[in-house]
Amino acid sequence: AQIGPPGIELQPTNGDIKIKVSPPEANQGKKMWVNDLSFKYNLVFWENSSNAQPRSKNIFPVDTIDDLAPDTTYCFKVQANLPVEGKEGLFSPVSCVKTTQKAVNDLLCAANLRVLGLNMEFHLHWENQYKQPVSYNVQYLIGYLKRLNEDYSGKWVGVPGCGNTSGTWCNVSCVITTTGFYYLRVQARAGHNKSCLSSEVKVDPLKMNEIGPPGVKLDISDTLLHIQISPPGGPEGEVMRNNYVLSYRILYWKNSSNDEEGAKVKETKQTVATIPDLAPETLYCVKVQALSEAYNKSSVYSQEECIQTPGEKAFPLIILATFLVALVAVLLVALPLVFVLYQAYSKIKYVFFPACQPPLNIEGFGGQLCPSPYLSAPEEPIENCSIIESMITYEGNQIDFKDYKHSKQSSRDSGNYSNDDNASGSKGSAETLEKQII
Repeated sequence: AQIGPPGIELQPTNGDIKIKVSPPEANQGKKMWVNDLSFKYNLVFWENSSNAQPRSKNIFPVDTIDDLAPDTTYCFKVQANLPVEGKEGLFSPVSCVKTTQKAVNDLLCAANLRVLGLNMEFHLHWENQYKQPVSYNVQYLIGYLKRLNEDYSGKWVGVPGCGNTSGTWCNVSCVITTTGFYYLRVQARAGHNKSCLSSEVKVDPLKMNEIGPPGVKLDISDTLLHIQISPPGGPEGEVMRNNYVLSYRILYWKNSSNDEEGAKVKETKQTVATIPDLAPETLYCVKVQALSEAYNKSSVYSQEECIQTPGEKAFPLIILATFLVALVAVLLVALPLVFVLYQAYSKIKYVFFPACQPPLNIEGFGGQLCPSPYLSAPEEPIENCSIIESMITYEGNQIDFKDYKHSKQSSRDSGNYSNDDNASGSKGSAETLEKQII
């Protein structure tokens, strides 16, 4: 469907033209385009002369056209468009109006307003053209109010800390956030109740803000250069980190007079980077730049930071010293532990599994394990044994009775092989043998 023409009202004010646009179908009961705020308005205007060149400008429903010549007739027509749907409407009928003279001296007004933003800190600057003492009041307007089909002239608000100042700049960061856009203007006051409002300047924070240089800290580990990057704005720059997706361009080089190697570039999206394969005993210098691809912005490079790599022999000595310290520590712990385990093993073996050592005069018997005093041994059966002594007499030989008696005494001493039952029998046999000898 075709978008109809909008309505237009013109009012000359102090050399400017105040314009108010009504959306298409404003006076109709049934509307095809329900959301009036979705319209964007394109204004075409020109001087009412034969050789005038038309000019085009995007405007809000209520806006002011300045920079016009006084006492000059201008003609205007407006078109309503829907950029999202790619549709353009019909132009309104042409309306013409004559401008008036400015009521105040232009020199009193603050001129050349500009906003400088760095790391979400915004300062408004202007120029003073008046020779007499002037006081300034800075005012701001939330940009969303201009999109409404209402007069916003009474909704300007003073910026805290920027009232009745005699300087030509003011910090306006306290009223600017990243949720929208703003307009700023300066009201100048001089003697005899003279005042003048400057032209407006638009502030789109994320687009106008400039990114400052990041912070850089260097460290050396073995043959690696560690680079720690602090985002722009420092520890308090959370607004920068929350609203910009930053990447970093690292520029590093050998700071040596006899080294002709050029600087190298490394890009990263992290705040920690590592440069490998460093030369020993070499001074390396680094500087970093912050980048925002979404807003096509880049910071200046950070200050140059340099660090010296250690000598080549330092690394093997460190490794050797570490190995020796670790070896001594292992020996100090392992040797006492092995000694304690060995002693415990010997004691346990001696108590539970002792070894018997037979006398040397006993042959034919090997060593055997003795029963442990802590373990019960099975009882062996014992048999009663007796020895029958016999005597063989040879003719022509005499036997000394004393030697026999001594032999008999020795036999009695070895009582392991005799018992009490055959003791009397042995005694009788000895007495009979003695009598026969006699």
